[in-house]
Amino acid sequence: MDLQQMRYVVAVAETRNFTRAAERCRVVQSSLSHRIASLERELGVRLFARTSRRVELTSAGAAFVAGARECLAAAGRAAADAAAAAGVVRGRLGIGVIVTTAAVDVPELLQRYRARHPEVRVALRSARSDDLVAAVRDGDLDIAFLGLPESERPSGVEAVVLDHDEHVLVVPAGHRLAGAPRVTLPDIAAETFVDFVAGTPARAQSDQAFAAAGVVRDVAYEAGVVELITGLIGHGLGVALLPSAFARTLAADDPALALVPVTGGPRRVEYLVWSRFNPSPATRAMLDILGVRDNG
Repeated sequence: MDLQQMRYVVAVAETRNFTRAAERCRVVQSSLSHRIASLERELGVRLFARTSRRVELTSAGAAFVAGARECLAAAGRAAADAAAAAGVVRGRLGIGVIVTTAAVDVPELLQRYRARHPEVRVALRSARSDDLVAAVRDGDLDIAFLGLPESERPSGVEAVVLDHDEHVLVVPAGHRLAGAPRVTLPDIAAETFVDFVAGTPARAQSDQAFAAAGVVRDVAYEAGVVELITGLIGHGLGVALLPSAFARTLAADDPALALVPVTGGPRRVEYLVWSRFNPSPATRAMLDILGVRDNG
């Protein structure tokens, strides 16, 4: 058994197709099929149940793939560590980011990172903040940029504060409050709100602020995509509270939106988080560019 055979099995498991797996591994299908069949004979078990149209892992195959992924990850880390010892940073860097991040210009950051470490492959993932924290904690991501209410802090990971931000009210350009110098939460409680999905950190920031003020509001529209939220606002269907730094960028590009400062409104903290457990050379290189000291 060798690492190449493991890669082939994992590729078939993920694509559920021998042809697509061969394309991913850049090998002819007959060779990939032959190597997997040879491995099955060596192990004495079938890894895949095959028909002319379907490919599925057997129970033995599922157990093998779990271990194979660990072996491949360990081999990749060993190669990256060896290269780092020689002064070359290689490997993969998994980065999570929320869509409303504003404390860091991620494309500009990656431009600087690639200039220094061109052999690192970067995988970006966008998700809600609590899911990103869990992904970093579980080792599925290396670092993440996220935002949480002031009352919360990332747990189980290393974290540094990047910025504090207040929310602003985002309204249609023709709204009665457009141009107002400032509003309070009681002033806007009767408005129809567009917000993120209940239970997410992005939604909690506003929910907690209204609860603290003893004010009840109506959230008529929930959305998980910020472009949909601003689209609904632009069409006059509601208003929203969004982080000011991010909202200013939106409003600068969309004349259908207007921003109004809010007294006593939601506040959030933007964090950089990374794994406490043995950060990879690629992770340490990113922390270095960000000026963050890793004490893990």
